[in-house]
Amino acid sequence: MRASTPEHWQRFWDQAEAIDLDEVYDNDGRLVREITRLLDLERRGDLQGVRILEVGAGSGRDAVALARAGAEVVTLDYVRGSLDLTVRAAGQAGVSVLPVCGDGLGSPFADGTFDVVFHQGLLEHFRDPVPLLRDNVRILKPGGFLVVDVPQTFHYYTVGKQILIALNRWFAGWETQFTVGQLEQLMAARGLEHVRSYGDWMVPGLWYRALRKILVTRLGWKLPMRPEPVPLLARLGEKWRAWFGRRRLALYTTPTIGIIGRKPSPAADR
Repeated sequence: MRASTPEHWQRFWDQAEAIDLDEVYDNDGRLVREITRLLDLERRGDLQGVRILEVGAGSGRDAVALARAGAEVVTLDYVRGSLDLTVRAAGQAGVSVLPVCGDGLGSPFADGTFDVVFHQGLLEHFRDPVPLLRDNVRILKPGGFLVVDVPQTFHYYTVGKQILIALNRWFAGWETQFTVGQLEQLMAARGLEHVRSYGDWMVPGLWYRALRKILVTRLGWKLPMRPEPVPLLARLGEKWRAWFGRRRLALYTTPTIGIIGRKPSPAADR
């Protein structure tokens, strides 16, 4: 079984030109929406002057979007390939994102540096997630927010992923997954106040994405990543998601889940 080593990920990013990054890393702006909504609730008005760190740079799309909104964004990754891709995306967008090559288990930042620390699709690659979360909390300012986004256990996506991992065919090597309860317990154990748990079903759904992948690789047919929706079905789907999405049960049906925790401020301890 392949391990998620720096060498593995460097090879992955070396092939970035041949990879459909929309297919692998697209989250439909989920992290940007959650962070923007979070700071709006804090009545900050905009992201100007907000210091944000993304741990695990990925394709850089979230970091670039947040920088475009005015935040001071740093990306941390332990391979140059991902950071180079982020810098290229930032340059094309005309914004500045500071790339830092380092290990998220012991990041090269002082205590209390960032207003927001976030990562998507990262925590599941660690057999022991505690050291990563501990360092995330260390570099947060008091009152700062940690946003963690991971695969959800009870979903057919997870079943398919685990089969591919067993066959040594999963692109990311070994990884695990979490329930929302497990994620909340991990954050609470690090001393964070629970702000919000969320889930995302993805639109279009995984069935369409899988069909698109098969047709592209087997027949060379290129389907749009986001097909034109059927108006009636789209309206019904939106109403269903709006109703069911408010229920705790919904968080056990989505392929991905996330949690937002807040680092207590000294004033809150008095």
